[in-house]
Amino acid sequence: MSYTSESAQRNHSMLTSFIFFRFWRHPETRAILCVSFSIIYTIALTGNILIIFMTVLDPALHTPMYFFLRNLSFLEICYTSVTIPKMLVNLISEERAISFSGCAAQMYFLLSLGTTECYLLAAMAYDRYRAICSPLHYTLLMNHRVCAKMAAACWLCGILMPLGNVAWIFSLPYCGPNEVNHFFCDIYPVLKLACGDTSRNEASILAFSVLINLSPFLLVVVSYAQILSSILKTPSAEGRQKAFSTCSSHLTVVTLFYGSACAIYLRPKSNHTVEVDMLISLFYSVLAPVLNPVIYSLRNKEVKSALSRLRGRRKFS
Repeated sequence: MSYTSESAQRNHSMLTSFIFFRFWRHPETRAILCVSFSIIYTIALTGNILIIFMTVLDPALHTPMYFFLRNLSFLEICYTSVTIPKMLVNLISEERAISFSGCAAQMYFLLSLGTTECYLLAAMAYDRYRAICSPLHYTLLMNHRVCAKMAAACWLCGILMPLGNVAWIFSLPYCGPNEVNHFFCDIYPVLKLACGDTSRNEASILAFSVLINLSPFLLVVVSYAQILSSILKTPSAEGRQKAFSTCSSHLTVVTLFYGSACAIYLRPKSNHTVEVDMLISLFYSVLAPVLNPVIYSLRNKEVKSALSRLRGRRKFS
């Protein structure tokens, strides 16, 4: 939280740009980071595009589960594209600046896509709950129209909910310094540069974080509690194993995403350190979108089968 005198706030000169933290020290380090982020970005794009491609072309994957997975893969493509290209430009050119409006846009899209993912993962948990607990009525309860409405609601929440906080943060006076101690324009590193009392902004951000993290997470917990109860009542060991296998990929992704998001936005402010925040942010914004398609591919027999059929079609062609 930063303070200035009233005269300084009245006479402040609004910053027109921010400068990112210099997270390289030597040309060799910069080259290694550039190659690493390029490979990560390529894998993320390739893996998520492949999942979208498979779930569209293979009729066996035209189910609600893969409809939501297709939305998640598209979201991950957008998520990595908000941060990694700018990081690569900074590494290649050593130009660490980002405009004031560019920083606002980056923060908004990060929060928007993160909010959408929170609700999308909850929708996927609800889909698994219906598939396992109401198998006879599943196709009726989770028809195409219902799934489309659920996905649209997730995207709409993502588009609208962060608007107020981002607009409020960038309406604050910024009179210097202008170095964002981070890889990208995240909330707390930018807010630290504001002149004046930011306690109300921090309270609003905490309330926003609780809303977008805990409310969908509670739906996930309730859904999986019902799923676990239903699985334990299944007499067949094979049936229980099949039910667990359909949920394992989603549970892994939920753990990775909600765990890292809560560690950043719901951790007490006194426990925040620059190094730890950077590491966690790097994980959920860069590494998680790479891991998601890998998790769904390696731990899902239907995706493996679809990939085999896709290869077979290419060989036949």
